Amino acid sequence: MSKKPFRFKEFEVHQDRCAMKIGTDGVLLGAWVDLPETLDSILDVGTGTGIISLMLAQRSPAQLIDALEIDENAYEQAVENFEASDWGDRLFCYHAEFSEFVEEMQEEEKYDLIISNPPFYNSDYKTNLKERDMARFQDALPFELLLEGSTYLLSEKGKLAVIIPKNEEDKFLDTAKNFKLYPEKMTYVKGNPDSEIKRCLILLGLNDTEIQKDELTIEIERHQYTDDYKKLVKDFYLAL
Repeated sequence: MSKKPFRFKEFEVHQDRCAMKIGTDGVLLGAWVDLPETLDSILDVGTGTGIISLMLAQRSPAQLIDALEIDENAYEQAVENFEASDWGDRLFCYHAEFSEFVEEMQEEEKYDLIISNPPFYNSDYKTNLKERDMARFQDALPFELLLEGSTYLLSEKGKLAVIIPKNEEDKFLDTAKNFKLYPEKMTYVKGNPDSEIKRCLILLGLNDTEIQKDELTIEIERHQYTDDYKKLVKDFYLAL
């Protein structure tokens, strides 16, 4: 396996020790989420390589960017990626389960943004690789746990941003409503103009407001990217 890092315009990410490698979902979420100037604190749940935290550190002056990772190898690699970046003084990674973190931190810290590219493959598709399964399957971080835990950690103005499969949208939003978290912005993602919608980018808040919805298509055809996608990720990918 290659140990060469994945290079972005302002940072690089080593990922040889992470079960889940850098993919389109994480980059989309890190580029898409709104980052108002008043944002002071961010929590990245299930950081993996640390890619989303690094993107947000590049995009935002937020002084507190915490990340959480349960897998030991991924945690250690995320720490190394943070320390090698220009924003190491603002990035900190915890090695813990989300439920443990919530219990420890709910009286200590509140976050203006919680962001997560959560595992969402169901158990029917499990492999024999424990680390990869942990990174990919809901057993490690079910939506209900992510949503409920976030209510304890969000500040009064806090938002939760996620990317999930389109076929999980109704279930996710129904569960979110049970915890008084409401969608404010949703972007439906298609691979190309003729493909089905595969992903939903969702920003949730504590107030039930009108939802802003739109659609993003990634490619016109293979390796020919749409203007909307290029505009979204141009500050990160070297080739765009």
